[in-house]
Amino acid sequence: MAHTVVIAPDSFKGTLAAADAAVAIGRGWHAVSPHDVVHLMPMADGGEGTLAAFEAAVPGARRMPVSVTGPENTVVAASWLLLPASVEAPRGTGVVELASTSGIELLGTPSRLRPLDAHTRGFGEAIAAALAHGVSRLVLGIGSSASTDGGAGMLSALGARLLSAHGDNVADGGRGLADVATVDLTGLAALPPGGVHVLSDVTNPLLGAGGAAAVFGPQKGASVDQTAELDAALARFASLVNAADVGGEQGRPKSGVELAAMPGAGAAGGTGFGLLVWGARLAPGSDAVAELIGLREAVASSTVVITGEGSFDGQSAAGKVPAHVSTITAGEAVPVALVAGRITVDADTSAFASSVSLTELAGSAEAAMRDPARWLIEAGATLARRLA
Repeated sequence: MAHTVVIAPDSFKGTLAAADAAVAIGRGWHAVSPHDVVHLMPMADGGEGTLAAFEAAVPGARRMPVSVTGPENTVVAASWLLLPASVEAPRGTGVVELASTSGIELLGTPSRLRPLDAHTRGFGEAIAAALAHGVSRLVLGIGSSASTDGGAGMLSALGARLLSAHGDNVADGGRGLADVATVDLTGLAALPPGGVHVLSDVTNPLLGAGGAAAVFGPQKGASVDQTAELDAALARFASLVNAADVGGEQGRPKSGVELAAMPGAGAAGGTGFGLLVWGARLAPGSDAVAELIGLREAVASSTVVITGEGSFDGQSAAGKVPAHVSTITAGEAVPVALVAGRITVDADTSAFASSVSLTELAGSAEAAMRDPARWLIEAGATLARRLA
C-alpha cells in the first residue's frame, strides 16, 4: 500500500534551511518507497528560513526583490514573499523576514558584530515595500536579529521620528537610543486591514534581567558594560513612547512602559516591543506557520509525518517545531517520526514512532555537519525502511 508522507522539519541551524532539509529527507524516503506520495511542508519559527518555508509550502508564493539598509549600513539585496489572495487577505499576504534584512548572519564573522550600532532599519524598509504593494495582511518573522535597538530602526523606516534634544534624528542602533528626547509616532504607517502577525517563540520582556539586552545582547557581541548601556537606552526609549498616537484596539496598553513588560517585547533585540507599539500581534511562530501553510489539513490526510530540527534536547518540548508537529499528529492519530542533527540524553522522544540522529548515522557531529544533506537523505531512507 502506498503511503502519503508529510515532511515538516524546522531548519537545521548552521547547516541547512528547512526547505532544503525537507527535500533531502524526501529524497531518502523515495529511494526506498518510490510509489509513496510525499508532501514537503518545511516549517519555521520566525528565524532564518521563514521565507523559504512559506515559499516551499504555499503554491503561488512569489519572491519580491527589495534593496534595504543592512545592519552595517550597507545595501543588502533581500526579498519579501507575496502569498496569493485569500478570503482573509484579498490582496495577498506579505511575509517579511528580519533574518535576511537585519539579521546577525549578514554580519558574517564575530569580528563584525555591532552590539551598539546594528539596527533594524532594513527590516522596516522591507515591511514598507510590502505595504506599498498593497498587501492585506503582514506576517513577520523576527528571529536572528543582529541588533538591540528596540525596533527603533524599523519604526523609523515606517515613518516614526526619533529626535534628539536639538531636534535632529538620532543615529540608528542601541547607541542612538540614549540620545532620544522625543518619539513622534504620528507619521507611522497604518496597519494593513488584515493586521500584522508576528512569528516569535521568545517571551522575554524588553527590560531587566530577563530582557532583550541582558539575555540576548552578549550573543550579539555586547560586553557587560555595553549590556547595561543598552538596557538603559531601551528603558529611556520605552519611557518616551506613547502608542496612543498610533491608535489601535480598545483595552490594549498604550504606554511604552506597559508595552515593554508584555511577553515577547524583548524578542529580536526588542523588535517585539517596536511591533507592539505599532499595534502588531505576537504569536508563537511554529503555531502560526502551521496554520498558514495548512499543516493540520495535510496531516489529517497522511499516513506518516516526519519532523525535525538541528538539535533535539530537553528544551525542544517548549514550543519548538517538532513538539508542535507531534501535537498536531497526536490529535489526528497519525504516527510521527523525528530526524535531528543530534538527540541529547535529556531529550524525551516518547512522542515519536521512530527517531534518527544524524550524528549517530554519520559517526560524529563533525561528519554530520560536513555533509548534512547526505545524512538527511540517509535518515529519510532509514525511516522509510522502518515505517513503510
